[in-house]
Amino acid sequence: MTADCGQAGDGFLLEVSQVMDKEKVKAFSERVFADMSASLASGMVYVGVKTGLFRAMEGQGAMSCEQVVERSGLQARYVEEWLKGMVASEYLQYDPAQQNYLLPDEHAFMLASDDTDHFAGGLYAMIPVLLAGAPQVAEAFKTGGGVPFGNIGEEGILALDLLNRGAYQHRFVSYWMQSMPGVVERLEVGGRALDVGCGSGHVSTALATGFSRAQVLGIDPDAASIEQARKTAAAAQCGAEFLAVTTTGLLSDASIEPFEFISACDCVHDFPDPLATLREIRQLLTDDGTFLVIEPKVADRLEDNVNSVSTMFYGFSLFHCMTQSLAVDGCGMGACAGPEQTQALLKEAGFGSVELLPIKSQVNLFYAARR
Repeated sequence: MTADCGQAGDGFLLEVSQVMDKEKVKAFSERVFADMSASLASGMVYVGVKTGLFRAMEGQGAMSCEQVVERSGLQARYVEEWLKGMVASEYLQYDPAQQNYLLPDEHAFMLASDDTDHFAGGLYAMIPVLLAGAPQVAEAFKTGGGVPFGNIGEEGILALDLLNRGAYQHRFVSYWMQSMPGVVERLEVGGRALDVGCGSGHVSTALATGFSRAQVLGIDPDAASIEQARKTAAAAQCGAEFLAVTTTGLLSDASIEPFEFISACDCVHDFPDPLATLREIRQLLTDDGTFLVIEPKVADRLEDNVNSVSTMFYGFSLFHCMTQSLAVDGCGMGACAGPEQTQALLKEAGFGSVELLPIKSQVNLFYAARR
């Protein structure tokens, strides 16, 4: 038996069971529309970042559509629709009397600030990359396996680069590493540093630039990422070197000496076999060396992860981190292990000391492990 509960959401006439809470149905329908609008707004933000529209509007005050078109050099009809969509989603402000559009300074701070440590554009750049693989991920639910890392292509590598480079360039040496003064002292006078899973090379480049006497090596199994890393180092005019190799391959090279400092930034959860790789990293570390692990900031208990940051990380995990591991018969650890599991994994790998560093971050947790 059903009862008509009237309208819920925007004009939807629903029939619900009498045991349902009508207000909850209405509230959830509003949530559906909110999430859908947020998804498409994110796509419009991606376009604004990709085409330079936010940069064109930064610091210009109120602008007419024609002025935005002229300053950006883009097609008028597309710009007009984008401006209206960004007003509807409250990324831009609109003056109906003057028919002008304004990018607030506070929004420009996050959207038109490329290469800073507060630039959020990289998050939006990941959306088309992640969702492009959604059909394959859905298929993997039925057949197993996953979407390999190589499928993200050049666009994905550039998006990952955009996502992290500002923080790595501006925070890694000047802020994050200051929590390990012994490591800083060691690298200032020389020493050897290794960045595992180096991606586009910004951590390695930051290390080589910040510690000019140190020998810095970045490794990653993805050849396309290593190619981009070498370009990154060349642009920075630093001495970082890169190899398309895994830790297994590095250990088999008799010419490789142990490292005083090793980092693994936002990648331990991507490893097909995290425990085996961490054990190899321990072997590559000097007896008095330090291993820095940076992982997503999520809580150990699921009920404590009901928030926007954790939701974002579960999305990253499902569409990128976990699936690329499962694609190569890995364990599929995923991005949301939490501090308890992460520290337990490091200890199981043989590290005698594991410390959660007191570094403030909205999105990262930092661990220092020693032999």
